[in-house]
Amino acid sequence: MSHITLIRHGQANSTARDEESYDQLSDLGHQQAHWLGEHLRASKAFYPRVYSGTLRRHLETAEGMGLSNVIQDARLNEMEYFNLAAAMKEQYGLAIPTEREGFVDHLPKVFAAWQAGDIANPPETWETFASRTQSVLADIAAGDGPAIVVTSGGWIAMTMGQLMALTAEATARLALAIMNSSMHRLHPIGPQLSPVLFNAVPHLERPERQFAQTHL
Repeated sequence: MSHITLIRHGQANSTARDEESYDQLSDLGHQQAHWLGEHLRASKAFYPRVYSGTLRRHLETAEGMGLSNVIQDARLNEMEYFNLAAAMKEQYGLAIPTEREGFVDHLPKVFAAWQAGDIANPPETWETFASRTQSVLADIAAGDGPAIVVTSGGWIAMTMGQLMALTAEATARLALAIMNSSMHRLHPIGPQLSPVLFNAVPHLERPERQFAQTHL
């Protein structure tokens, strides 16, 4: 079993309110990816295996980081949050937020209803998302050598939540905390992977770059 470094994509189109419009990096997102790639090269990080989801924001991040020979796997794609939010609005009248503060209250409500099966006809069930997260992580962990994985905040939160046996509400809180282009490392300890790094942004720690520590 090898250690795995998870990367959340750079800032996407934060003004979007649907899946298609959201799925592209902003100018800042491209810059975040470039800075992260520079940091990894300067630290001589070694990742013989590179994976990403198939979403545009994943591929743009991997390209901006300078990663090559990327293995794309749709199991690494994000949940369809905007579609889930639209279903919650239609079925329960829960308004979709327009600013970050609103998401702090909104996301845990969506996660709780989604896990409980209270959202009719979701784009995928909570169980399906959890299952594909587990399966692709197991496949990557079984390979030889360290791996780097470009994915999304909700996917990373689900993975961390599974490894730490968190509730849906706690998993949602975790997702809210994950910054764009942040690093998260899983290391084999005993027979399973354990989190040893969370939300690291060393490439954004300089005073002149701290403005780029974004969540949305």
